[in-house]
Amino acid sequence: MTQLEVPTRASVPRVWMPERVVFTRSAWDEPFGRSIHARVESFGLPVEVLRGDRLPSLRGEDDRATYRRAKRTLAVTVAPPGAMTLRPIPPSADYQFHLAEGCPAHCQYCYLAGSLGGPPITRAYANIEEILGGMIAHVGRGAVTTGTDARGHEGTTFEASCYTDPLGLEHLTGSLATAITHVGTSDLGGPGQLRFRTQYADVERLLDLPHGGRTRVRFSVNAASVERFEGGTARMPDRIAGLRALARAGYPVGLTIAPIMPVDGWREEYAALLDTVAAATADVPDLDLTTELITHRFTPKSKEILLGWYPRTQLEMDEDLRRQKRGKYGAVKHVYPAPVMNELRSWFESALAERLPAARYLYWT
Repeated sequence: MTQLEVPTRASVPRVWMPERVVFTRSAWDEPFGRSIHARVESFGLPVEVLRGDRLPSLRGEDDRATYRRAKRTLAVTVAPPGAMTLRPIPPSADYQFHLAEGCPAHCQYCYLAGSLGGPPITRAYANIEEILGGMIAHVGRGAVTTGTDARGHEGTTFEASCYTDPLGLEHLTGSLATAITHVGTSDLGGPGQLRFRTQYADVERLLDLPHGGRTRVRFSVNAASVERFEGGTARMPDRIAGLRALARAGYPVGLTIAPIMPVDGWREEYAALLDTVAAATADVPDLDLTTELITHRFTPKSKEILLGWYPRTQLEMDEDLRRQKRGKYGAVKHVYPAPVMNELRSWFESALAERLPAARYLYWT
């Protein structure tokens, strides 16, 4: 079986460069907002400072035009009160933790579709001191990892990639390095851990940070046939090289295999992926590796939005091939039928035990 080719270091990183950067007045008045401005200006990007805090309309003549405008725009804003209220985020972590909202990638299965209102603009938050200062009140209070037998050693966990990919924005914001340093060097009043998931590979700026082993970086990885649905992201070999580099720098790392799809040849493709990760991490001392497995699903609302953004997508979203699953508040998701789910789960659990026996398996969903 052929593995993916993995460089020992990521190739020239693919980074997002927006065509338009706007600052709200409140963000401009924040010291960290000025820091973001200096970064953006260093890339020669056009900057507009608004008179107030209301973002300009990005609506186009249709959904696709609106999508293009929004995806080309970075808005630097102040986190709203709702983002400052940390909510549970099972099964990943104790609490959501927001450095930004929106993602620069172009994934045709985008899990944010239907979750965020309005055009998919990327917002980076400038009130970083207030955001970081809010962590301490939550330490010791979670229910997903805090005090549990399986994951209690992680302490209180804060998930920073619920509504964004913070590494995809880091070259423009510096927010992620600030958060990693804060968690790694501050007395939070108890054990805690920052967590984020990424599809990018520009990790060089993170390697020498004083992380203290208190930030877990998980790379979203997938089969070769699924990678074609992930526009604007780092290629799979570069992500795995990034995981290797961070693990060698002492970071806890992880794989988020998502969204898992039973494409033609899925066993062979996912086996090659796991073999490649095993080879890339074989010589990492004291490797701390976790795995999280998430199957593909969609809602009626997300399907409608995604088809507006990607009208020619080949992504399978056929309700007749799925079963309905209702959430806590009655929301409908279309997931794979039970026999398919059982087959996928059985194969992955066996394959992980065989190919990555040192990895800690967190959850399947």
